[in-house]
Amino acid sequence: MTTVDATRIKRQHTARLRRGDLLSTVVYFSVAIVLAIFLADGGAAYFTNIRDLATGVGIVTGLIGSDLLLVMLLLAARVPIIDRTFGHDTALAQHRKLGKPVLYLILAHMTLLLIGYGITSGFNPVAEAFNMIATMEDMGLAFIGMALMIVVVVTSLIVVRKKLPYQFWYLVHLLSYGAVLAALPHQFSTGMMFADGTWARYYWMAFYVGTLAAIAIFRVILPVTLSFKHALVVSEVRVEAPGVVSITMTGRRLRELKGKGGQFINWRFWAPKLWWVSHPFSLSAAPDGKSLRITVRDLGDTSHRLLTIKPGTKVSFEGPYGIFSEAARTTTKAVFIGAGVGITPIRAMLEDPLLKANDATVILRGTTAQEVFLWQETYDLCVAKHASLRVLVGKRPRGVATWLSAEAYSSGERLSTLAPDIKHSDVFICGPMQWTDLVVREAKRAGVPDHQIHAERFEF
Repeated sequence: MTTVDATRIKRQHTARLRRGDLLSTVVYFSVAIVLAIFLADGGAAYFTNIRDLATGVGIVTGLIGSDLLLVMLLLAARVPIIDRTFGHDTALAQHRKLGKPVLYLILAHMTLLLIGYGITSGFNPVAEAFNMIATMEDMGLAFIGMALMIVVVVTSLIVVRKKLPYQFWYLVHLLSYGAVLAALPHQFSTGMMFADGTWARYYWMAFYVGTLAAIAIFRVILPVTLSFKHALVVSEVRVEAPGVVSITMTGRRLRELKGKGGQFINWRFWAPKLWWVSHPFSLSAAPDGKSLRITVRDLGDTSHRLLTIKPGTKVSFEGPYGIFSEAARTTTKAVFIGAGVGITPIRAMLEDPLLKANDATVILRGTTAQEVFLWQETYDLCVAKHASLRVLVGKRPRGVATWLSAEAYSSGERLSTLAPDIKHSDVFICGPMQWTDLVVREAKRAGVPDHQIHAERFEF
């Protein structure tokens, strides 16, 4: 690794940290702006007596909940600066973490307003709900938006999500857009805080329009435009192992597609029973300007159908996404750990020109030798990069929470022995979710700082 490369990595990492701090500050600042505008437009008057207190707190919880709901949508909107700064996985993790707090805030908003209006008008809260729907403009839509929000959050809980087919969960999750659109009208037609001429009205209109525009541009317009521009088609389907194929796609002007080894793309194959849902797969070879390649393992109905995809099939796509690539590098050395089909993005990352001789350690895991996919290609790249390569084959030991094979575990192998420089390396881990969690845990025990651990988990 040259001094120039080390400087570039440090500069790249520093820039990403600064962008992260800036974006995080913007989120906190947005909440502060909401509260400041509320108080500036006379909101403090709600806290001058007990009778109006419930209404005032209800308005505040609604404003903060709406603000964070829009932040949630932006985190899932594939906005480039968010993706390049935090990575797709981290952005979606924060999106999920906000789900329940946002729901609680909006539920509190509804409940407290029912209580506040009920006290003021002399009705009980239940009767007040029906009265609001009957007499207040767009309030029925607001209650529908609340119901949709509850459905989205409940189906996003891990215990529920694991039991749902991905396609069903995805379709239900689209209701979040319906929840926002249903709740939007009442804020402007009913809420006095958004009256004509107020700062609140201009701020919220800009926030809503900006968020919906970001979703439309980065989730719909840009993917459609790029798909037509590059006109991808399947050019080759090659069997790598039983139940595993590599799919190569060619198209137009692929040098303009700024993908990196290790990133993933949402693919939509225009074939029977496949066209109606996209499939996220990592690149298993670094883009060379001529073709793109993924490697798919038969893990269910959808991936099973991909094994028989025909050359000539048209492909549309979203991406590339994620920073599971050289973009996440913080040090001059790297340790790559992959299991099963998780080896494929690791193999692609070994083509990174920033990865110099003797800078990499590669650890591959498989229950059997046949599950060490793309073995020969990975071996050849390790030889070319003078990288240390370890292959651990076999089942894990019974009764032990470890990612290692039984043989490696019993012989005393650990991350610190397999990769002696691990404390001073970036650690890239890709494989099944629970297995990946075990590797991450051991990396932390070995003294690797959190910012040097980069994990790609296979989950929707």
